[in-house]
Amino acid sequence: MKVVTPQEASNLFHAGGEVAFLDVREAGQFGEAHPLFAIPLPFSVLESRVQKLVPRRDVPVLLLDAGDDISTRAAQCLAALGYTNLHIIAGGMPGWAAAGLGVYKGVNVPSKTLGELAEELWHPNMITPQELAQWANAKQDFSFFDARPPAEYQKMRVPGSVCLPNAELAHRAASLGVLEQAPLVITCAGRTRGIVGAIGMRIAGYGGPVMALENGTQGWALAGETLERGATAAPFPSLDAAAANASRQAADRIIAQFGLTEVTIEEAAALLRDQGRTSYLFDTRSALEAENDPVPGAVHAPSGQVTQATDQWIGALRSRVVLCCDTGLRSALAGFWLKQLGYDVFVLRLTADRSALPNPAPDTQPPSLPTLTAQDALQALADGAVLVDLRGSMAFRKAHVAQAIWACRPGLAAALSGHEDRLVLLLADDMTQTAWVAQDLHKAGHARVMAVAGGMDALVQAGAPLVSSPDIPADERCIDHLFFVHDRHDGNLDASRRYLEWETGLVAQLSKAEREEYHLIAP
Repeated sequence: MKVVTPQEASNLFHAGGEVAFLDVREAGQFGEAHPLFAIPLPFSVLESRVQKLVPRRDVPVLLLDAGDDISTRAAQCLAALGYTNLHIIAGGMPGWAAAGLGVYKGVNVPSKTLGELAEELWHPNMITPQELAQWANAKQDFSFFDARPPAEYQKMRVPGSVCLPNAELAHRAASLGVLEQAPLVITCAGRTRGIVGAIGMRIAGYGGPVMALENGTQGWALAGETLERGATAAPFPSLDAAAANASRQAADRIIAQFGLTEVTIEEAAALLRDQGRTSYLFDTRSALEAENDPVPGAVHAPSGQVTQATDQWIGALRSRVVLCCDTGLRSALAGFWLKQLGYDVFVLRLTADRSALPNPAPDTQPPSLPTLTAQDALQALADGAVLVDLRGSMAFRKAHVAQAIWACRPGLAAALSGHEDRLVLLLADDMTQTAWVAQDLHKAGHARVMAVAGGMDALVQAGAPLVSSPDIPADERCIDHLFFVHDRHDGNLDASRRYLEWETGLVAQLSKAEREEYHLIAP
């Protein structure tokens, strides 16, 4: 465990080689201000996520907090899990900013910045919302797809768009009856996935005009048009032999054109067993395919989403990434983008025999945590126990048990200070991580800590009285919630404007060192 200055941390990060730059503040703190390549890993969920994000225990790890010593606590937890190369950044985020180093708002910023850099190089065609509305009114012939996953599509969509996420569209294009002389329009919620999708269809070989809807659903709303809400995505179309062959041929072209490395099952297994490098195995197929045909040791990371939100899957920059699917196209498209983010990319086309792939050991198991039934928990509350609600602050505001207090792991011990003699009941959505949180309380002197079995639903069914509190916890305590343009998809047009201004301004923020971390591929 070593303390480094912000500048030393920055130098270490940009020196090359693998490094995991972990920001252990909560989601709201991270989204308001963070270093560009920091990986969001809130202390509240540290143990349950870190072992997949950073699987190699001796990789250099940089830890950033809010200047509140949470990094030290996080380092102690990581050391207990076997991590051996830990660096705490002195002064946390305030120290980083004071040193004049780059500070960014938002989430998934490295991927979104890549999208903006690619737009400058590739100049994908754009269509304005006004032009698209005119096409629709004139019943002009065009195909219209939404690049987001079904859950996002359901929240809001531009009328007439069909849900087919990035890479799935290219993979299934031959099954869609899409005429290559007709225009194809791709939308998302903002900019990145529309840009990425349009470029992806171009390199996959689509012969007709491909356009991204300028600023996506937010641009549509800002143009005075109406979004539809509650649409259910249709099942993705299946592929016949000819369509599958077309997908394989498109993968061949991308792999050859952009210098991606294709590996066999045996070669992939050797990479994954190499203890000297961090290697990830991602299944880039659809959720249904991954569920029905699991790949040993693989984490499901849909092609379009691992491109859009890379920092949710990969914790070690400059690591190896093995991407697998059936025809190779979805993996090749993801690899095209991940290569530009500095990863060593390998494409694996799945075969029936996958026995050579290693079966990784399970993550370190959490400590034991006794539970109490909801009915017994209500009786314990009547007898003087304290109920701590560890769910999200916005969920607590919406509805919580009348006697509950809200707390987030970083401030939990302080919130319960003076109550060491009382039974503490923990209420949470993630029971696995709750066990680690309970361990914190034991170390802080709380001898009796239990979790409520079944969580909030069980308490409600047991008759727990619920109340709402729109202003409790106060905004400044809601460190798990990002207030930055949080309501841009709920009709706040000013928030949409500010979001789009932020997104289009990302490239201008880059320092020379930050920009050099991108390995851009030109047309």
